[in-house]
Amino acid sequence: MIAGSHLSTRRGYREAARAAVRIGGSAFQYFPKNPRSIQIKDFDRQEALRCAEWCRENDVASVAHGPYPVNPAAEGAVSEQMAACTLNDLEIAEACGSVGVVVHFGIAKGDDPLHGYQNVIQWINRVLARWQGNAKILLENQAGDHGPFGTTPEELVTVRSLCERPEGVGFCLDTCHLFASGQWSGPDWDEFRARAAKLGFWDHLAVVHLNDSRYPSGSRRDRHARIGEGHIGEERLRRLASSPELKNVPFILETPAGPSGTHAEEIGLVRRWERLEEIP
Repeated sequence: MIAGSHLSTRRGYREAARAAVRIGGSAFQYFPKNPRSIQIKDFDRQEALRCAEWCRENDVASVAHGPYPVNPAAEGAVSEQMAACTLNDLEIAEACGSVGVVVHFGIAKGDDPLHGYQNVIQWINRVLARWQGNAKILLENQAGDHGPFGTTPEELVTVRSLCERPEGVGFCLDTCHLFASGQWSGPDWDEFRARAAKLGFWDHLAVVHLNDSRYPSGSRRDRHARIGEGHIGEERLRRLASSPELKNVPFILETPAGPSGTHAEEIGLVRRWERLEEIP
C-alpha cells in the first residue's frame, strides 16, 4: 500500500520526502507555496529536482495541493490570477516529480449551476492551454459545506470529459468529503464503488485523501478525524482502501497528528491493512 501524510516543506521539498520515510510512509502531500495565497512563487528548481531524484531512488510518491483560495468556478480577473497560480503549482509539482496538483472543484455563485460548471471547464482549459508537462490537475470532490456543487463523481467525470485536454485532468477522492456530502453513508461502499466504476471514475483516480469524519454522513461539515476516531470508522475505511481499483493509488492522511506529533501511528495502522485480503 502506498501511504503517507501531508507534510511541511519549510525545510525544502526533498526534506519533506525524507520526513515521509522517517515516519513510515511511502508517499506524501505538500503545499508548493503559501496555502493561503494565490501569489506566484519563484521556487528553487534545482532543489525541487533533487526531491524528484530522491523520490525515484527511494520509491516515494508525492502529490501537491494547491492553495485554498483557488476557485475554478470563479470568473473575471481573479479567475485568470488563479489560473496563473495553478500553472505555477504545476511547474513546481513537475519539478518535484509529483503526480499532480490537487484543486478543490470550486464554489459556484448564483442560482445556475450550469454556469458554474462552464466556468470550471473554461478555467481548466485556460490552465492546460499553457501547460505541456506530465503533472495533472487533480479535481477533488467537495463536502457540500458550500452547497452540493462538486460533490458527486458524475460532476467530476463530466467536467473532465468536456475539457479540451481531458488527459491533463485526474481525480482526488477525499473520504471525509464523500461521507460528509452524503454520497457515501458507510455501509453502501459497494454501491458507490459500482456507480463510480460505471462512470469510469476509477480510471482517472490519482490520489485518495484518507480521512475519517468528525460528523455524520450527510452533515455537509468538512471536519477530518483520525482513522477510527470519527463517524466512518476504521473498518469502513479499511474496506474502502482494500478495493482493487485503489490498489496502486497513494493514500494521503490529512488528519490531526498523533501522540508522536506526526502521522507515524496512523501510517502504521494503515500499512497493517496490507495483510488483509482485498475485497472482491
